[in-house]
Amino acid sequence: MEHILLKDISTRAPKELTKTRIKKETDLIVQELEELQNLLYAGGEYSLLVILQGMDASGKDGLIKDVLRGVNPQGVNITSFKQPTAEELSHDFLWRIHQHTPPKGMIHVFNRSHYEDVLVTRVHKLIDDKTAKKRMRAINDFERLLRMNNNTIILKFYLHVSEEEQAERLKERMQNPAKMWKYNAGDKKEANHREQYQQCYEEVFGYCKETPWHIIPADQNWYKAYLVAKTIKEALEELDMKYPLIKK
Repeated sequence: MEHILLKDISTRAPKELTKTRIKKETDLIVQELEELQNLLYAGGEYSLLVILQGMDASGKDGLIKDVLRGVNPQGVNITSFKQPTAEELSHDFLWRIHQHTPPKGMIHVFNRSHYEDVLVTRVHKLIDDKTAKKRMRAINDFERLLRMNNNTIILKFYLHVSEEEQAERLKERMQNPAKMWKYNAGDKKEANHREQYQQCYEEVFGYCKETPWHIIPADQNWYKAYLVAKTIKEALEELDMKYPLIKK
């Protein structure tokens, strides 16, 4: 099993890239995504599931706005998975997830996802390693089911933010009135478990490869948005979609 070490992966854009140039390229990609989403919606043959994972303050919310700002809202659905409810806990861990997977023609975005059930639960010792590996096998089967039975394209992104940048963003939530609504007293405590989270993520990258992971440098929002938008665009282009003709 290939082992990815997050400490060996940069959280920043290559130095030769400029913010101005990359933002211009991103704007062009966002325009192309509008047409590609129309094709996806009109054709009704495929669906797209975008999974966003990352430490607190890695920029998941802002990324969704930056990348999907040009698409038709009727064709997109965003789900943020929080702590499971009592009802959800009474079912298998994928029950609450399956209800939010995209029907054909739609783009659905998971802001956190079923992977929380092998991340948070492991860091806080709510499940043991044996249960975690059993769940990861179930996740592989689940993603294979979506791909093979519903033509669902799955794109999984880990937003890789540095410890320093994460601390700065969490601090900003306490000082900037426009961002105070994001403040959660528990975020700092979770940040203290950074090393354990990264170890669990690295295992997930190795075990859950039914669909590949994209590890996205997330310290600079402009570079993060560019990489994610480009990956989505290229995935949709590979489908070679066409508008359906009138049936006579």
